[in-house]
Amino acid sequence: MPLIWLLVVGVAVGFLATRILRVDLDTPSTIALGVLGALIGGLVLRGLVMMAGAGAGFVGALAGALLLIWAWKTWIK
Repeated sequence: MPLIWLLVVGVAVGFLATRILRVDLDTPSTIALGVLGALIGGLVLRGLVMMAGAGAGFVGALAGALLLIWAWKTWIK
């Protein structure tokens, strides 16, 4: 169940991150960036999730997706 939740949050976060950073990506890339960002943010902020609850997990996933998109825009394009 946590994997499914991570995928759902990743899709939502990918969409939000691409809109916040004004990146025009196709749907599979948006989903992939969101899921990877959720993985990165989830792993980095796992301790915060334990202390503050699921809201911190969403914030961490969004931060991870934003960081990943920023890095992609900076170094790949």
